[in-house]
Amino acid sequence: MSSLTIKLLALALIIIGEAVMIYAEISGAKIYSGNFTFQQAFLKSIAAIFIGGAILLSGYIMGYRGFKNIWIVSAVSVTSILVIEPVLNYLIFQQLPTKGALIGLILGIIGFISALFI
Repeated sequence: MSSLTIKLLALALIIIGEAVMIYAEISGAKIYSGNFTFQQAFLKSIAAIFIGGAILLSGYIMGYRGFKNIWIVSAVSVTSILVIEPVLNYLIFQQLPTKGALIGLILGIIGFISALFI
């Protein structure tokens, strides 16, 4: 597998893994805010946590091999959280990010770009 392929696959796995993990966290909170007990909300979310964790772990493993730099892998992970979480928060809770969250999102994107290309 070429270096570029490993890098692109790692990026995709990290982003998808973070999305699944965040979805499980947010949907668990949403479920618990309804008429479900903590245990019910936890059990409804735990399968997605395992799947997301496996995808994310695969992305980290391939990312370190492809980039040879854990800081780039971490920047991708943190930035994907900064981008995906506000989107999922809006889609699940119908809430817009605050001004501070929006600034954090913009700075995260700038950090991601600089980690990859500088």
